[in-house]
Amino acid sequence: MENIILLAREMGKAIQQSEAYKNLRAASEANDKDKTLQDGIGQFNLKRMALNEEMQKTERDEANFFFFNRELQQIYTDVMGTPSMMAYQIAKQEIDEMMQQITGILSLCVNGEDPDTCEVPVACGGSCDSCAGCH
Repeated sequence: MENIILLAREMGKAIQQSEAYKNLRAASEANDKDKTLQDGIGQFNLKRMALNEEMQKTERDEANFFFFNRELQQIYTDVMGTPSMMAYQIAKQEIDEMMQQITGILSLCVNGEDPDTCEVPVACGGSCDSCAGCH
């Protein structure tokens, strides 16, 4: 088992050398340095706390509830629409896809598939145009 752990550590090093990982780290650092984005995240957290407080009241003010909820949604849209957050989301999706493929291959191997030829099935995108049939 010791050599398997060593191989996992080597894989971790390879992942950290990948462009996907480097892109994610760069996007994360850019988000940390983006004052406008950080201010938006702070506003979002404050509005979320206000909304939670309103929701926990036994006699909640529906007007306040809808006001806080609408503001929260607007701040969320603004935060997620910033260029640095959009770049982060793209980089995060890329690394998530890579990790899903890695864990998928490992799972197939644990179930007896050939490590050299096993393929991780592509998730259904919802369109049946190019589909060979459902699972």
